[in-house]
Amino acid sequence: MENQTTVPYFLLLEFSKNRHLQLLHFFFFFVLYLTTVTTNFLIISAVAFDRRLHSPMYFFLMNLGLQDLGIASVIAPKSMINSLMDNRCISYVGCVAQVFLFVSFAASDFSLLTVMAYDRYIAICHPLHYEMIMNWKYCTEIIILVWITGLLFGMLHTIGTFSIRFCSNMVNQFFCEIPQLLKLSCSGLNLLEVGILVSGIIVGLGCFTFIIVSYAVIFRTVLRIPSEQGRQKALSTCIPHLTVVSVLVLSVCFAYLKPSSNTPSYIDLGLTVVYALLPPLFNPIIYSMRNKNIKCVLSQQWRL
Repeated sequence: MENQTTVPYFLLLEFSKNRHLQLLHFFFFFVLYLTTVTTNFLIISAVAFDRRLHSPMYFFLMNLGLQDLGIASVIAPKSMINSLMDNRCISYVGCVAQVFLFVSFAASDFSLLTVMAYDRYIAICHPLHYEMIMNWKYCTEIIILVWITGLLFGMLHTIGTFSIRFCSNMVNQFFCEIPQLLKLSCSGLNLLEVGILVSGIIVGLGCFTFIIVSYAVIFRTVLRIPSEQGRQKALSTCIPHLTVVSVLVLSVCFAYLKPSSNTPSYIDLGLTVVYALLPPLFNPIIYSMRNKNIKCVLSQQWRL
């Protein structure tokens, strides 16, 4: 392996060598993935087919559901198949595709959360200008830009990650995670990928700062609303979004800011599941629980 520029395949981390625990992992991921697909599909179908939800906020929410489906589908099925087949392999091309798609969906997901904060800011702080600013042409252009941004980040990270020479094919994670792949480098620090990571962190911090500042202004405006009903209505559209952002940011911080270790642990696996698979599951649940319009549409669909 030492003299190879690439490796023919990678060996992902298995949850256990015990066959019964492997099947338990398959069942756990199957339930998690099925629930994620179902909840996101319900949100997407509700927004797509009900005219009451044809507004910019729900249009963005539908795209968030598509991105969450993408994140879960890139990771969970391959891990389930490996556990079911008692296999650890993922091809080199498969690993490249996994990195590209995961980063693309994740970057577009966080970009869209930033856009949704801006949407709530305009709706609450400048309600008289909302329809003029957030028109359908502008919203469509924003969504196209969000998806292009995600694809661009995915392409850059994929090029930076796989431009290195790998001295090992043992990935200490259940999917092709970039930090774990960089540890396999023969040449040590990869300046190209480090530069891309630093630029990504700067952009991410900029987006997070924008979200925090937007909500600081939003809450200040909400407190000035004279009626209690008006304040509750405004907060009902903001709290779910802020909760989703907080869950995503906190889980990523716990996963990446903890001390690094060369030996895998159940804590590492748990944190990876939290930041990679739980947000796509919780996002539609959080929005549907706090939003009366979505709950009304979903209840009507359930009766049908």
